[in-house]
Amino acid sequence: MDSLNWIRFQPSQPEPVQSGNKTMVHPPQVARLEPQDYIGSFGVRPGLYERNGATPLPNGVNFTICSCGATAVQLLLFHRGASEPFAILPFPPHYRMGHVYSMIVFHLDIHDLEYAYRVDGPYAPQQGLLFDPSKCLLDPYAKAVAGQSHWGVHTPAHQRYRARVVLDDFDWGNISHPLTPMEDLIIYELHVRGFTNHPSSGVQHPGTFAGLMEKLPYLEELGVNAIELMPIFEFDEMLDCREVNGETLYNYWGYNTLSFFAPNTSYSAASERNREGTELKRLIKACKQRGIEVYLDVVFNHTAEGNGNGPFFSFKGLDNNIYYLLTPDGKYHNFSGCGNTMNCNHPIVRQMILDCLRYWVTTYQVDGFRFDLASILGRGEDGAPMASPPLLQSLALDPILADVKLIAEAWDAAGLYQVGTFPAWGRWAEWNGRYRDDMRRYLRGDNGMAQAAALRLTGSQDIYGPANRSNASVNFFTCHDGFTLRDLFSYHEKHNQRNGWNNTDGANDNYSWNCGAEGETGDPAINALRRRMARNAFVLLMCSRGTPMFLAGDEFGNTQFGNNNAYCLDDATSWLDWSLLEQNKGLFRFVQYMIRLRKTHPILRSNLSDGALNFPDTSFHGATPFKDRFESQDHYIGVLFAGHTEHSGSQAIYVASNAYWEPLTITLPPIPATTAWERVVDTWDEEQRPTHMEGCQFVIRPRTVMVFVAR
Repeated sequence: MDSLNWIRFQPSQPEPVQSGNKTMVHPPQVARLEPQDYIGSFGVRPGLYERNGATPLPNGVNFTICSCGATAVQLLLFHRGASEPFAILPFPPHYRMGHVYSMIVFHLDIHDLEYAYRVDGPYAPQQGLLFDPSKCLLDPYAKAVAGQSHWGVHTPAHQRYRARVVLDDFDWGNISHPLTPMEDLIIYELHVRGFTNHPSSGVQHPGTFAGLMEKLPYLEELGVNAIELMPIFEFDEMLDCREVNGETLYNYWGYNTLSFFAPNTSYSAASERNREGTELKRLIKACKQRGIEVYLDVVFNHTAEGNGNGPFFSFKGLDNNIYYLLTPDGKYHNFSGCGNTMNCNHPIVRQMILDCLRYWVTTYQVDGFRFDLASILGRGEDGAPMASPPLLQSLALDPILADVKLIAEAWDAAGLYQVGTFPAWGRWAEWNGRYRDDMRRYLRGDNGMAQAAALRLTGSQDIYGPANRSNASVNFFTCHDGFTLRDLFSYHEKHNQRNGWNNTDGANDNYSWNCGAEGETGDPAINALRRRMARNAFVLLMCSRGTPMFLAGDEFGNTQFGNNNAYCLDDATSWLDWSLLEQNKGLFRFVQYMIRLRKTHPILRSNLSDGALNFPDTSFHGATPFKDRFESQDHYIGVLFAGHTEHSGSQAIYVASNAYWEPLTITLPPIPATTAWERVVDTWDEEQRPTHMEGCQFVIRPRTVMVFVAR
């Protein structure tokens, strides 16, 4: 054991904590666990082997860590922010159970405490073994990470990636999960920092969970009922930061996880000493009180440790050959495009991922997860796709996760594309990348896309089967990865020069259309067309079977100035410019209107019956009623939904979409004499005025979408 000046701890005074209407003293003074051994001046005893991480106990802290290849493990204790540990406690041999090391250390002042590990073992890189007892390692089950609390600050290396002990005494009251069915969801994807960091946001705490909470009345007014937060697991925005043309480029999006169990403390408006995550819990509680579900974008496909040249702070030093997929000579497989790939179906890693998701559901009351590059989660230890991946099955069938939404990005960076074939067990939904691509191509007027667009509108049954595989399709035109909706119709090419890669990064197959001019223009006709194209996209999205999702700011024309991969830009390019809300108030009102229309008409969301008013559940139509199949030259599609509801009786909704550059005369399907068609949407106009139709013929103008309801 290293020689140092040992300090005998005195128990710290318990700290009063306000919980609801009660003042508690934490930790509670209950039955004492008496120490059995002493290491130096520390009272210790064997710990709780099944409780991973650091757990506060009535008069001590339980530290548990697993390493299958280690020969020795040391626990390092630091005063907050100190460069050197004040104590190094080796785990005695009889404190190891199998591959698990566990020790209770008594009378620690957790408010002044940070901890890390050193792990010794064989060093054989060609076998994937990288044990190095000189490295301080972050606990994989850390509930909070030190040195990360201030955004954009280079934390000294000796203070990075240490863990803190977190108390969990948040009062959730009688809050309950909304449990909104998939087909009734309207998902709003946002970046916590970017949502409110622009000066125009007007919030008191920009760029934080608290700032987002200030905007919840806005989200409620808009009508969304689920928010999907881009990564909020602890990440290091300064990792691999670069200087390009005098600008600092960050790891802004956060797809470089440091710790799967810890919230990003730089997203908190206030210091939360040993109660890290409280502000996030307040946000989630406030969302639930408004009926808004909260989903986390989770990144289990890789970690921030990168390839062989990347940092070494946790998994590499614990069991590199277990946590990562390796080639036979010990190199890292890179199915993620980020340097390494997690070995998700190894039992140790699989258990950690399951523990992690259970933790976020039970401790943070999270309602769902979107899995980044989820196809990696189905790769075996040889890197090949598995027919029945144990991890995906475990998550689908886990009893604690039974009510939680599981949404897969069903592809990875190595070319594995599983949209429609992702192993589901009746539980997994998917980001429908084919919806995005087919609908973009159809709207911009590509030949041969009418049939595909009609199928996407009616639930992508050609992909997911007639039953839509339990509402598997998450439909979207835009997400964080790619153009905003405004840019989709303002740029023909990506403009990523500021990213520093000579415009080589980001997707090239955007299926975008600039409507006649590249970028911003003063041409009123082009700008009117662009606004109409945005309205067209929102109508089709809200009238499609499946679950609609759109990117924050699309509802008021936010722009990234043609950058389709703004992962590194922490500035006005990535931040929402809330002044555009006032400039584009008409678009905002239109999106509100379409969300209400979707909520009002359940037949837009799901198959309620075999049809109604002499129509099947869904049917296709051309310029005249009923069409078996659309041809290559078709640019007009009519889709009719029909069904019966207990409250509104028989109902039919006809969606008319003209991607032609000329007007067309259309005949609506005939309906019983006791009913009449009412036009409720016409994207040619920004303001919507429901209009009773005389007869069944109408003219649809160029590049316009209309919606009719049979009353």
